[in-house]
Amino acid sequence: MKPLSDQVIVVTGATSGNGLAIVEAAVQRGAAVVATARNDAALEALRVRLSADGGRIAVCVADVSDMAAVERVAAVAVAAFGGFDSWVNNAATGTYGTLDQVPVADHRRVFDVNYFGVLHGSLVAARHLRGRGGAIINIGSILSDRAIVEQGPYCATKHAVQALTDTLRMELEQEGAGISVTLIKPGAIDTPFPEHARNFMDQPPRLPPPLYTPPSSPTRCCSRARRRGGRCMPVVAGCWHHSCRAPHRG
Repeated sequence: MKPLSDQVIVVTGATSGNGLAIVEAAVQRGAAVVATARNDAALEALRVRLSADGGRIAVCVADVSDMAAVERVAAVAVAAFGGFDSWVNNAATGTYGTLDQVPVADHRRVFDVNYFGVLHGSLVAARHLRGRGGAIINIGSILSDRAIVEQGPYCATKHAVQALTDTLRMELEQEGAGISVTLIKPGAIDTPFPEHARNFMDQPPRLPPPLYTPPSSPTRCCSRARRRGGRCMPVVAGCWHHSCRAPHRG
């Protein structure tokens, strides 16, 4: 893996929460970043703010549930920086409510973003990185391993993302693609996720304590995965960094 300061990193869901923290930390450490999200105004504000301090950043408006839009993100990375070295699939959405309360259309939307968005990003990134080397980093959740009530669709997608990541890792290893594949599974992170989720309960949604700040967990794990290829499973501030089931290499 290249040093972080020499990398170009694509981050989806880049304008809030974990994605924003990852973008800011990567730029501060000298990496070039391609930030993508659906909110054009928020992306442009992010670009202006970080580039004003000398940060290298390009932006691309895209809905990760649309494969053509994700392919456009890769094209922006190539045009702006000649390609990319790491791709972080962070974009996610959710609902609060029982399985019966949440309309089927919302179940499908959560899967379109959380599962198919990761699938689209992983496939596009793998096509670009084959033979060159690099990293695909998927943001899962501790809910990849268990489920809780009133977040059923979200839990189901995070279980699916874990299976997708494991399968992708094995397939790329089998073909000798030279691509590191990592799944990061944070605990409850203090982000605006509950405010952005659709709520079908009769009370405001909230995350269960303890809450961790975004820079303390997924950002540190992403940094380690980009630097080292991430073939280990440490717990960092409530965050599982689950890259494979191979023995710890150091």
